[in-house]
Amino acid sequence: MSVEIKVPALGESVTEATVSKWLVKAGDQVAIDQPLCELETDKVTVEVNATVAGAVVDLAVAEGATIAVGGLLCHIEAGAAGAASRPAAAAAPPPPPKVAAPAAAPAASPAATLTAPAPVLAATGGANLAASGPAARKLADEKGVAAAAIQPSGKDGRATKSDVLAALSSISTPAAPAPRPAVPAGPRLRADREERVKMTRLRRTIANRLKEAQNTAAMLTTFNEVDMTSVMALRERTKEDFEKKHGARLGFMSFFVKACIAGLKELPAVNAEIEGDDLVYKNYYDIGVAVGTPNGLVVPVLRDADDLSFAGIEKGIAELGRKARDGKLAIADLMGGTFTISNGGVYGSLMSTPILNPPQSAILGMHKIQQRPMVVGGEIKVRPMMYLALSYDHRIIDGREAVLFLVKVKECLEDPERLLLGL
Repeated sequence: MSVEIKVPALGESVTEATVSKWLVKAGDQVAIDQPLCELETDKVTVEVNATVAGAVVDLAVAEGATIAVGGLLCHIEAGAAGAASRPAAAAAPPPPPKVAAPAAAPAASPAATLTAPAPVLAATGGANLAASGPAARKLADEKGVAAAAIQPSGKDGRATKSDVLAALSSISTPAAPAPRPAVPAGPRLRADREERVKMTRLRRTIANRLKEAQNTAAMLTTFNEVDMTSVMALRERTKEDFEKKHGARLGFMSFFVKACIAGLKELPAVNAEIEGDDLVYKNYYDIGVAVGTPNGLVVPVLRDADDLSFAGIEKGIAELGRKARDGKLAIADLMGGTFTISNGGVYGSLMSTPILNPPQSAILGMHKIQQRPMVVGGEIKVRPMMYLALSYDHRIIDGREAVLFLVKVKECLEDPERLLLGL
């Protein structure tokens, strides 16, 4: 019996993925739950596993192709023998995409070809805005997006706010921007010493989101500095006992997470976001922690961080970091953060202005700890100092609130006993 292996549901608002790597070939024998391929979405890379044991009959799409959720990836003949008895299948190349490129554009990429049916979905009915949520309807009305232009991802053709934003992006972004006049026609002069690599879906998403933040928010950055003497001394005294008891390394991030939560509780606007004409104040604290990976920057979220102990925070961050580096993050790990912390100091950054992580309204940038001369009690002393940067959306956060937030974080870190006492 031939079993179809299809692209599984990948989370809310994710409608397609790119086949980044096949881990098997036609004719291979596979076991149940054996990984067949890796799919790259806008947010994470996921593996698709075999649902039955048997032989891979064919690969329906090639590496690099874009395929919709529910699309066919391959067939497995349940219980059949592997490559030794199916040499013809092993040698067969993947079938070409079923959607042909237009005659006027012979150079179209496989990804563009496979995603071409998208406008057909819009033209044949589009979204059911009347049954969609109020946020999606309101955004569509404000931006003048027609229902036929929206590709719905909800049940019964219902559109989400993300669907409307995607339609708005496709309308406002020209498919083929005019060439820059400063670039001469013809081949590149130093092409023999250049390397051209196609951007991954994750890298494209990072680029689009960062540019969206700059174009949408009234972004401003304010700075302060913190004397890390007390935190470093406390950490040095307790790190061995902490690790023995909790099985986790005591780092600086747990102090910063606790200090930021104290600031967020005092200044709720820093933990809020704008949705249409509304301000949404969040009475929970899901802290995003920026993690650099070989494929790009991701921001997994530490849920209900205010309820976690120092040990819980350190263990949670370590686990999210491990999953990010191994490419094992789930889409749920990346969704719903209320505030983000980015630590450029691990790479040696002394000062930076971090970019917002939409739809959040603020992000804290940590930096390198550096010994500097400071005036303490009327005397010049050498202290381990760190610059802090808070980038924020001035539409919702006033300068006073941004400064007071950084002052609160500074106070908590320079007197860490306040964190332990909840002050």
